[in-house]
Amino acid sequence: MRNFVYITVLTILLLATVTPTWTNAKEDVTWGSDQPESITSRLADSKVTKDTPTQNLHHPQIPAEDKQVNKVAIVLTDEFQTEANIKKQLAQLPNIKLRRVFKYALPGYSVEGPLHELERIQGAKQVSPVQSYKAEATATNIELIGGERVRGIFDANGQRLSGKGIKIGVIDTGIDYDHPDLHRNYGGGHDLVDGDKDPMETKGTIGGSTLHGTHVAGIIAANGRITGVAPDAKLIAYRALGPGGMGTTEQVLAAIDQAIKDKVDVLNLSLGNDINGPDLPISLAINKAVEHGITAVTSSGNSGPNKWTVGSPGTATKAISVGASTPPLLVPYLSVTGLTDKIRLEPLMGSEGWKLDRSIEIVDGGIGRKSQVKGAEGKLVLIKRGELTFTEKAKNAAKAGARGVIIFNNTKGGFLGNLEEPLDIPVASITMQEGEKLKKAIKEAKGFARKDLVEEKDLLADFSSRGPVTNTWEIKPDVVAPGVAINSTIPGGYLALQGTSMAAPHVAGASALIKQAHPDWSPEQIKAALMNTSLPIKNREGIGYHTYEQGAGRIQVEKAVNTESLVLPASLQFGKFRLADRLHRHTTVIEVQNHGAKTKKYSFTLPKREEGIEWEMPMSFEVAPGKKKKVEISMIVDPSAFKGKIHDGYLTLNEASNKISIPYLYVLEEPDYPRVMGFALAPADKPGHLRYEVYLPGGADEFGIALFDPDDYRFIGFLDSKRKVKKGMLEQELKPEDLPPPGGYIAKVFAKKAGQEDRIDIQFFIPPRPE
Repeated sequence: MRNFVYITVLTILLLATVTPTWTNAKEDVTWGSDQPESITSRLADSKVTKDTPTQNLHHPQIPAEDKQVNKVAIVLTDEFQTEANIKKQLAQLPNIKLRRVFKYALPGYSVEGPLHELERIQGAKQVSPVQSYKAEATATNIELIGGERVRGIFDANGQRLSGKGIKIGVIDTGIDYDHPDLHRNYGGGHDLVDGDKDPMETKGTIGGSTLHGTHVAGIIAANGRITGVAPDAKLIAYRALGPGGMGTTEQVLAAIDQAIKDKVDVLNLSLGNDINGPDLPISLAINKAVEHGITAVTSSGNSGPNKWTVGSPGTATKAISVGASTPPLLVPYLSVTGLTDKIRLEPLMGSEGWKLDRSIEIVDGGIGRKSQVKGAEGKLVLIKRGELTFTEKAKNAAKAGARGVIIFNNTKGGFLGNLEEPLDIPVASITMQEGEKLKKAIKEAKGFARKDLVEEKDLLADFSSRGPVTNTWEIKPDVVAPGVAINSTIPGGYLALQGTSMAAPHVAGASALIKQAHPDWSPEQIKAALMNTSLPIKNREGIGYHTYEQGAGRIQVEKAVNTESLVLPASLQFGKFRLADRLHRHTTVIEVQNHGAKTKKYSFTLPKREEGIEWEMPMSFEVAPGKKKKVEISMIVDPSAFKGKIHDGYLTLNEASNKISIPYLYVLEEPDYPRVMGFALAPADKPGHLRYEVYLPGGADEFGIALFDPDDYRFIGFLDSKRKVKKGMLEQELKPEDLPPPGGYIAKVFAKKAGQEDRIDIQFFIPPRPE
């Protein structure tokens, strides 16, 4: 067998709100050796890959299904119930323990007990297993979105727009309320991890200290050495993520529940994962918070750049989901002898700036070991990613006298990274393709490079998750905001971080400014103001990003505050078309609101003609001051005229010189979303037991985990298999007797739906149980 590395970390997943199929299928399985020996609860690093060289993993038909048990779960009911009534209903289930009762966020409660009893709970609408959440993270940013110019605007009370009088809830890792830039804005909070009213960041815990919530809070409302978007807003902290930035669905739901009770005006959730599901409990709870009058803002996720990567809760219909764009940045490019194209360098967070002012030689430094960078003095070093940390590679090069380090990827595409400690030389990343070309140029002749700095802004960050949302085919994210190299507060100081976690609080702060200027506006109107006035952005080639990549575009706070025209909803989903329908007509209605003092005249610009699609909409109409008008828009499609599965664009509504872009999207047949995602395998709570989690966006006609020998790819058996699985999260616990013998394995995790089968391949190791 091959060697495998042990791990104890579980990939972080969310929940589905559909009842999982609690089954197991083991009676018909015969493993390729004797019965399993005792198995420990330690598990190897389950590296999840979408592309694999092991394409010839062939397995037989999955066996018949059987059922089994266990876990902590969220129980959804049709109506809110009292604790006494719930306990009465659970009285006949002696092994079920009631944990929390939700009073505002969504009707339901959390329980703990065996699944065979959970399935017997009377009045349960849905039962979903509880999983973990994590914080999502890997000035010019405030100026770019208009945060400085908006200070010159006054509210109805004569106060400058600064968020004064607005309460912003931050569901995160807590806040360092002693920070000099935050203490005057801190308005109290709740700790849903420890169960008290002290939401201080986790400090002094080895490997568990956090800073994420403080960084997010600073972007929203810092008021000191640095200034946030809404520096006079009141921050209410909800610590739902504890040591290491980890928390459960139960804690996040409890935080949303408390925020509704506290009647915050705006709620920021810079947390989530890569599961693209619109119907998870957190997403439903956020929708409920919006119905209570709270403007909810979420990050879209850091799993880009491919489509279908937006994650919950960024998939919540009524929330404002935010992707990450770049603020104005001076980006270094290298011109290298022997190469025609310039190479764009992606500086690693925490590294020095690129200050090279003359031509410099580049040398090959292997993977960055000390022995490989001995000849680096006074030169740039090209190092391949892998085996050593970025910091170890850079430190070795720095000690050898290198003037800079370039790390190229060992898989397709580029990457973003952070240094674990500050270094006095610049460190940057490039793609594998660029690295191989550069390495070849160095080998053929001495490679010399010259650095150029180019200002870039309003580019979509590669890590920013894209939509659409599975099942509902909604456009997410709704908008984008700066999320790259954002400097903000952390316990004890300041730090630049990047991620959609940094983009969302820009929008939360902007929402507070709009609420201050228009206190009677609803969350839907605030969302519309931001989307209607956003700037659609383009890539480096000048081509506009898709609607499901950027939503309406990058926010412009000043325009959002000043707008007198609102279009609701601010984006249009025309649903799924089928070839069998031939001519398919879909009609939707938008509402145009005039919040100005004079009658306004509106007209649509006819969309660019596209074969197979026709539009019906009024050419022009008027809306009196303070009034609103419903307008019907029809799309007539001949699906047979289209080749792609996803079609999107913008409708333009004109009001004088003001142009409102309305993003739209529709899909053809069953689009190419991943049939399986978010697989994780980890030790269960009982010794020797394992559990797995997997998200099936559309359910599955067939689902299975087939095991193979890593040396000859011989099929060994099914770890589990099921038919007709409902959509959403599937969680299963496996007993020791269900497991194969100790050793290393390749697992092919596959799901088939509507004729399409997708797979995830992982390697894992089951060690012998210690005597």
